[in-house]
Amino acid sequence: MDTRRVFLFISLLFCSPLITQAQNKKPDLPPVTQPDTGKNNLIIPLNPHNNGNDTSLTLQQCIDYAMLHQPALNKALINESITKATNSISLAGWLPQASASGNLIHYIQQSSTSSNTTLPGGSVTPGGTGVTQRGQYSNTFIPGVSVSQALFNPSLLYAAKSAPLYLKQAQQVTDSSKIFLVSAVSKSFYNVLLTLEQINVLKEDTARLGKNLRDAYHQYKGGIVDETDYEQAAITLNNSTAQLKQANENVVPQYAALKQLMGFQSEKEFNVSFDTVQMIKGIYIDTTQQLQYEKRIEFQQVKTNKDLQSKLVGYYRTSYLPTLSAFYNYNLAYDNNKFSNLFTNSYPSSLVGLSFSIPIFTGFSRIHNLQKAKLQEQLIGWDEADLKLQINKEYTTALANYKGNFFNLQLLQKNVAMAKRVYFVVNLQYKQGIVPYLNVITAESNLITSEISYLNALFQVLSSKVDLQKAMGSISY
Repeated sequence: MDTRRVFLFISLLFCSPLITQAQNKKPDLPPVTQPDTGKNNLIIPLNPHNNGNDTSLTLQQCIDYAMLHQPALNKALINESITKATNSISLAGWLPQASASGNLIHYIQQSSTSSNTTLPGGSVTPGGTGVTQRGQYSNTFIPGVSVSQALFNPSLLYAAKSAPLYLKQAQQVTDSSKIFLVSAVSKSFYNVLLTLEQINVLKEDTARLGKNLRDAYHQYKGGIVDETDYEQAAITLNNSTAQLKQANENVVPQYAALKQLMGFQSEKEFNVSFDTVQMIKGIYIDTTQQLQYEKRIEFQQVKTNKDLQSKLVGYYRTSYLPTLSAFYNYNLAYDNNKFSNLFTNSYPSSLVGLSFSIPIFTGFSRIHNLQKAKLQEQLIGWDEADLKLQINKEYTTALANYKGNFFNLQLLQKNVAMAKRVYFVVNLQYKQGIVPYLNVITAESNLITSEISYLNALFQVLSSKVDLQKAMGSISY
């Protein structure tokens, strides 16, 4: 008997701080159809040592923060700017091209005769005849300016047609990153909230079990029940305390995962804040909407790739066309036998003309490139067909999960109400000595299981709604 009293005393000491927490009991969970307007705008601290100075963020604020600080999204935005710069580089060929050049020459030894006359810019006279007087100078300097303007070029034409599509492609990658970010942050936020709500339920459970342990002890001292009752109560309390400890540990990596998705600095802290009424209202979605493939960003990306490939096919079809450009050259020639007098006299010359180039035979490369581009276009067509099947599967799965989770939520809501009533009645009967303590343990177990299952179902509905919105392409950002 002394050993049992020592065990009871130790158990009471262990449960006393938990009993005091019973004064701040969490309100009942609001029903799905009629939310409790008295419970809203809850702020749950993630940091147990929070000094009150940390920021409290709602789900929308977490998403807005991620839109500004998430590394992957910022990289996608930078890639947009890189694409714009690349397009500018590709289209620069349509602008006039100007260059300056010059040759400074000192002849160590020269031929006594020459059949060609060197013109400014290093060219020779047509036909190879002319005077040779200027060719006898020991020092020559010929600077010049050359300007050219592309008039027609198949490569530049392809660059002009494909530039908007490349920019659109980069923007769609950014949009895809935003959609993923909204989905991932939302589900991670709900995951954190689920664990925090489970912690609140388990805190209530440990406080309730601590009170049961004390009641069992007093009833045993009064000779009403056997000593095994408070031992069973201590066992149940220990199990609940272990679950509470595990939940407290689980929330830490979940919190870290949310911070990673948001791009939130690891050394800083924030609390999660949510409006329960709005969260309950937010579980509803119109399940009668028809699936529209065009709303999915993946489908839009495939269409853009298809358009780009079509432009490439058109380029190879017209690559046999000639390139045409206009040019203008201006040269000055300086020559003298004495280097100090090199710039005494100048001999200017200028010319203007047209230049064209026609590919006559390229080893069948154009034909093979055209064939390759057409085959790649067919691949994209099959990618589009496969993507439609994949989108339909994702939509069907998400819709089924949402409907099943929503139905499960409504049933578990009723279970919570019935489990609370059963526990109240059984606990009252036990205090009056009508039923054994085993009935109380069973009722308590059913109550905690019902509450945890309801919370799981609630956040599963919220997560499955996000999956359904993503599958339908209706996520806004």
